Amino acid sequence: MDIMAIVNQINSILWGPVMLFLLVGTGVIFTYKLRFIQIRKLKIAWDQTFGGLFKKSDKADADGMSSFQALTTAIAAQVGTGNLAGVATAVAMGGPGAIFWMWISGFFGMGTIFAEAVLAQLHTERVDGEITGGPAYYIKKGLGSKFLAGFFAVSIILALGFMGNMVQSSSIAESVLVAFNIPKIVTGFIVALLVGLIVMGGIGRIASFTERVVPIMAAFYILGSLIIVLMNYDMILPSLRMIVVGAFNPMAATGGIIGASIKEAFRYGIARGLFSNEAGMGSTPHAHAVAKVKHPAEQGLVAIMGVVIDTGIVCTLTALVILNTGAFSSGLFGAQLTQEGFIRGFGGFGSTFVAICLFFFALSTIIGWYYFGESNIKFLFGKKGINWYRIIVLVCIVVGTTMSAEIVWELADTFNGLMVIPNLVALLGLASFVVKVVNDYEENFTKDKPSTYQNS
Repeated sequence: MDIMAIVNQINSILWGPVMLFLLVGTGVIFTYKLRFIQIRKLKIAWDQTFGGLFKKSDKADADGMSSFQALTTAIAAQVGTGNLAGVATAVAMGGPGAIFWMWISGFFGMGTIFAEAVLAQLHTERVDGEITGGPAYYIKKGLGSKFLAGFFAVSIILALGFMGNMVQSSSIAESVLVAFNIPKIVTGFIVALLVGLIVMGGIGRIASFTERVVPIMAAFYILGSLIIVLMNYDMILPSLRMIVVGAFNPMAATGGIIGASIKEAFRYGIARGLFSNEAGMGSTPHAHAVAKVKHPAEQGLVAIMGVVIDTGIVCTLTALVILNTGAFSSGLFGAQLTQEGFIRGFGGFGSTFVAICLFFFALSTIIGWYYFGESNIKFLFGKKGINWYRIIVLVCIVVGTTMSAEIVWELADTFNGLMVIPNLVALLGLASFVVKVVNDYEENFTKDKPSTYQNS
């Protein structure tokens, strides 16, 4: 049995019905307990996120970063190859219906990611003078389990810092090869060099990079996608029909072009949805933990907007480009399938467009994931382990460009599944605490009354 078969077998168990039920179920529980906060507070979430967009933000330092910088750092991790190659993989393996399940996971994931951000805000520590937080900290301090905290920390370092960044470099190298005929290994070294220059500057340079690059790259991709979708406006409704019908009858949605089953549509939709918006995975709380806000619930609302942007807008547009242009029937996989959609829309420039977007998406994701892993290196070893961690991450970036996309994606799914488990245990165990924080926010903080959880 080869390594691909072994990894597939592990993932069939790890990402089986139990895991998917727990993942979506956690979102359902928080959505219910928080009384559909992603709907009730959507306008407030928008205002909290973008209200001060054009105001001069504080520089990130040992005390943390601004709320918007925390969001862009989180989105840097969320908006990456999962939005381009990941969505394409979901369509190729699960049919158009996978997008429907991606939407479902995203909607309920808003409840989960809100809870993650709130708990991260409330359980921070100073490690060698720098404010740090994330699931390992709320698992240890809130849940009281050092073992699960350590298990999570090791899992996320492997999942994102190492294997996840191999996914990013693999996808970007493939797209650059197709667009510019640059050898993959050369691209790997270039990306590693850029990442090294950024992360050596610490939290200040990381926050400054994401704050400037993320909004521009997202706007550029969204505009390009919208142009192609509108150019093929007559296919918008048929594409949406394929997504909805395909969620329950994949063969009927595509006329048998993609031989997917409901199980495959569900599995790949949920798995790629998680890989894209990261709700419940325990990654983005590392950024939200260090946001300078007056009340933890404020950053929870900002976190909700991260899922709206990632899954609701960027992933949906990618899917519509692939479906509207008919690229889904090309038999291609991953980033190449997305490129095919843009080539059919923009001609030869389409390949270049995706390569440019993927380069910045993947670069920003690597930066975000590097930061998340570093937070857990601090949890395990303090700042003394950071230099070794940086070296290994840069090596993984280069090595990832030499591996096939399929095996890297499957390995990433494996490690993602492992890190989800302790995070979900903590979220469910601390659910009542999150409810108390939200009640305090609505009953006291928003009415200028004494608030239990208000930050000084």
